[in-house]
Amino acid sequence: MDWLIIAAIKSGFVIVILLTGFAYGTLLERKLLGRLQVRYGPNRVGPFGLLQPVADGLKLLGKEDTAPAGADRVVFTLAPMISTACALSAFAVIPIGGTIDLLGRRIDLVVADVNIGILYVLGVTSLGIYGIVLAGWSSNNKYALLGGVRSSAQMLSYELALGMSLIGVLLIAGTLQLPKIVEAQATVPFILLQPLGFIVFLIAATAEVNRSPFDLPEAENELVAGYHVEYSGMKFALFQMAEYVNLIVVSSLATTLFLGGWYGPFGLLPGPHWFFLKVFLLICFFVWLRATTPRLRYDQLMRFGWKVLLPLALANVLLTAVGVLVLQG
Repeated sequence: MDWLIIAAIKSGFVIVILLTGFAYGTLLERKLLGRLQVRYGPNRVGPFGLLQPVADGLKLLGKEDTAPAGADRVVFTLAPMISTACALSAFAVIPIGGTIDLLGRRIDLVVADVNIGILYVLGVTSLGIYGIVLAGWSSNNKYALLGGVRSSAQMLSYELALGMSLIGVLLIAGTLQLPKIVEAQATVPFILLQPLGFIVFLIAATAEVNRSPFDLPEAENELVAGYHVEYSGMKFALFQMAEYVNLIVVSSLATTLFLGGWYGPFGLLPGPHWFFLKVFLLICFFVWLRATTPRLRYDQLMRFGWKVLLPLALANVLLTAVGVLVLQG
């Protein structure tokens, strides 16, 4: 019973963090895009625009919930729920710190410390594709269907490079358990040992979360708004929530696997502070990427994934495996 209570408290804490991160991640992105494009971001609602996410939420709550006449109503409603549930579930195995003493009990700062943590993350994030594909199919709209098909092809293609980029880390750490991978970086973060793997991971992760310059599933100039063109109100908000939560998840995963997780130099800050600082800087990097890079054509996107990223990821696996064997020998 104690274990269930602790797990429930951890889960509630993580959900609050992710939902708050989604709300103010949108504000951060709009502020940074404004600065990078030499204009003002939101600054009218509340001091410094801090209440803009609240205003956006109330606006979406008040919008009419519409659906096309020929849509499959059940699947149309379930699709955004699937995407959001998969995005929130992926964070369950990501550690934000080591262990702490609380009321005489040692508490691990991770919801579920499972021995196949990285496989769990890859599996749950893969299921998020179904939400997008089903949204495009159930909308009874050709543009939405094209966006869903594009998204499935893009995500499946870049998932290969994403998964292969992580094998080098797993070879060095010798475990699939995320807290142990972080502990293996207590002295040297894996970005110094796996620079090529880190670059491939960042590019593939950008495509996985449909961020510019890989936001082809939405592609406003080609597909109006892509897979969610027929969605409004809170269903549309759920898709936006899934996108931003996925952005937080991939930033957290990059922090855990390559940047040393909760470890920081000289012990200047507590572990979770270092973790959230690294995640924040990675999110700022993704926003910067959106502000400064043009969207690729779809054929360029697929060619880059199969002919550039995948061979680089395979080469990284081969070099890492040879290096590990030589050092062990």
